[in-house]
Amino acid sequence: MRISAAAARAGRDPAAIALLAVSKAHGAAAVADAARAGQNAFGENYAREALEKMQAVAERLGKAHAGALEWHFIGPLQSNKTRAVAERFAWVHSVERVKIARRLSDQRPAPLAPLEVLVQVNVSGEASKSGVSPEGVEALAHAVARLPRLRLRGLMTVPEPSDDQSLQRARFRSLRELLERLRAQGLVLDTLSMGMSGDLESAIAEGATMVRVGTAIFGERRKEKSAA
Repeated sequence: MRISAAAARAGRDPAAIALLAVSKAHGAAAVADAARAGQNAFGENYAREALEKMQAVAERLGKAHAGALEWHFIGPLQSNKTRAVAERFAWVHSVERVKIARRLSDQRPAPLAPLEVLVQVNVSGEASKSGVSPEGVEALAHAVARLPRLRLRGLMTVPEPSDDQSLQRARFRSLRELLERLRAQGLVLDTLSMGMSGDLESAIAEGATMVRVGTAIFGERRKEKSAA
């Protein structure tokens, strides 16, 4: 398996690297098959698509098995979707504004454990990419860490696509260095969500603790619908 091989080359324990199966734009049947094969965590970009899929997966697997799955929201989050995400997801990887973080905290149901969240960082500076700038990470991370119904776990990034492994590693290294800086300031953080099908080896070499893999698991996605 690629994760195990990459971990071995980096001198790391593969058990320290979680696999998040990115199931956006793939149907409930594919998710159910992956769950039966032992995959537990799934990543979705669009709230409405995800909620419909959760119901369909539960019908296929049964409530007990489906209830044990862990759903991660990994896409840009609009204010009008925060309640659904706060109520139904275990993790949010894409916090980039204090406003969104406050809404998630306010709307997280009290009976549930705090929502696990990551601050998304735009390490490549692309105007088309979501995420806070590296210069804005510290202020946002400390603000998120103070919110009562959230648990800040670390950082996430989606750098520009590149076949240049030295560039890939430099982008991921910059995220790791930001995490180390936040830890030095007293934040207890343990998660670096970075690396996808095309660059997970570079991410693991630079310390990724969670890789987000879609194509290598499910194959090519069908054409995506508009965000909802």
